[in-house]
Amino acid sequence: MRDNNLLSKFDLSSIPPALHGVPQVAVSFNIDANSILNVSASDKTTGKSNRITITNDKGCLSKEEIECIVNKAEKYKAEDEAAHV
Repeated sequence: MRDNNLLSKFDLSSIPPALHGVPQVAVSFNIDANSILNVSASDKTTGKSNRITITNDKGCLSKEEIECIVNKAEKYKAEDEAAHV
């Protein structure tokens, strides 16, 4: 957790109880050229969704730190996609 920075949080509520591994939640992230982070999550069973937009108005991370995070995210995305083929 030492490398994690809590930027914000949101809930995806009212998802019916299910066995471990059964709920299917799609989560997507994107960061635009202005370092604005958009996160959305939706439950594939119920269609319920939520989203949040996070701006870097407090200057918590430098541009270099953000670029490093984006590069790591792209690497892990490729690894995740390869694992699910």
